[in-house]
Order: sequence, then C-alpha cells, then structure tokens
Amino acid sequence: MPELPEVEVTRRGLLPHLPGKKITRISWSNKRLRTPIPRKLLRREIAGERVRTVDRRAKYLLVRMMSGSVLVLHLGMTGKIGLFPGDAPRARHDHLRLLLGDGMEMRFNDSRRFGSILVWPAGHAVELEERFNKSKGIEPFSEQFTGDTLQGLAEKRRQPVKTFLMDSRLVAGIGNIYANETLFAAGVFPETPVNHITEAQWQAIAVHCQEILSRAIEAGGSTISDFIGSSGAPGYFQLQLQVYGRAGDPCACCATPIEKRKIGGRATFYCPQCQQPR
Repeated sequence: MPELPEVEVTRRGLLPHLPGKKITRISWSNKRLRTPIPRKLLRREIAGERVRTVDRRAKYLLVRMMSGSVLVLHLGMTGKIGLFPGDAPRARHDHLRLLLGDGMEMRFNDSRRFGSILVWPAGHAVELEERFNKSKGIEPFSEQFTGDTLQGLAEKRRQPVKTFLMDSRLVAGIGNIYANETLFAAGVFPETPVNHITEAQWQAIAVHCQEILSRAIEAGGSTISDFIGSSGAPGYFQLQLQVYGRAGDPCACCATPIEKRKIGGRATFYCPQCQQPR
C-alpha cells in the first residue's frame, strides 16, 4: 500500500507540471472505487478550472483549483498517478483522466479499486478541509512530531506501539513498512504497550521516523504493492529495508534471524536481539 513517502513522491512529481494548467476535459470509468466517483462534482467544480497547487495531507493528495475547489485523491492499495500524452493508449484500470491545456493527461490508475476520489466544492472547501484535518493525526514532518508529543498522546493508552504509529487518527501517514523500519531503528519491540515506553524511546522513535521517511522520499518511495511514481519510475527504498519482508534473514546489526508475527492483523518484522521486550 502506498504510504506517506510514496504519496509525497507522487506530489513532488506532479508539482512541476500541474500548477497553472487548465483542466479541459475529465473522463472516468464506470467502475466504483472505495466510494462512488463524484461525477457531477467533477463536472461542476473541476472541469474547466486551473490548478493552483498540489498538497498532501496524510496519505491524501489535494489538487487545489484557483476557484477554491479541491480534488482529493487517495491511492488505496494499488493506486498510482501518472502524466501521459493525451493520445497515449489508456491502461485497463485508468479510473480518472484529466486532460490538461498542454495536451498532457493526468491519469489515476487503481487495479484493486480501494482508492478514492473526492471533490470539495469551492463554497464549502474550507469547512470540509477543517473537518477532514480534525480526523487525521499529526504529520511526521510537522513541528508537533516530537517525543514529548507522542508520549502525551500515548499516556492513557495501552495498545502496542506499532499499532499506535499506524493509527491515522493519532499519526498521519505512517503505514506498515515504515512503522516496522522505525521501530527497528529505535530499538523498540513492536508489541510494547505505549504506556511502557520511556521518554528517550519516544524521542528515538520521532527522530528515526523522520529520518527514514526522508530517505524513502529521496529514494523515490518503495515498489512494494506495485507503487510507481508519477514519472513512471519505481521507487528504490526497498533496497534499504532493514526488517520489512526479511523474515529469516540475518539482522544487519547482529546477524540474528529476523522474525515475523502479526500485530493488529498486520505482518510485523523485528530483530529479537536488537528489539528485546523490556
């Protein structure tokens, strides 16, 4: 599933090409995604408008129009966004196509159809975005993302730290891959109850999380679950993964075999020596 780095890589890939461009035509498939495609709102609020900028919130892309309306895209499990010549052949799972004034076309492709397409109308976009933001946790690259803040959020909770990091209502955008990698780098056992984690451990989690996400963005994301950036190039951060997907392989730090277990229904990888329960 595309996580924060993959979505940010996509945003950065689109940013040099979309702002200032007029959307001259919109096409969509007849397939339902996670939610129905809002055809009427796309015609009324997006078609014919010019793009102002492309932002990201959690794992969502916000394509902002100069009119104030916002196209909100979530990549789901297999979604990807690319730019193509308008006359290029369509792919089988292209569910949304925005033809731009320069003849290029932005295409949202999603084979498993767990992604979503939303439109915030210009007259209500501010209110809808405020409500949306309240439902999402702190951004890992924000000034709020510190050990102290994480410890405060965890104070009255007891869930495993890995589940905590993946809860989008608390922390925005950290999915399974990067939660595994962060906890390994911080030396924290992933099933540790959050109310048992020390101040120093929370600070290590915050620092390593930001560092790992930054490296993943610079590497172009990960190709896990068919991720491809807007340029059509795959990400290469999977070459740097220390524990995720490496069950049975020797730990790079101590040579102990990496172990795998399920926590909160998700595959969890860790080194039993470097991440001993305390």
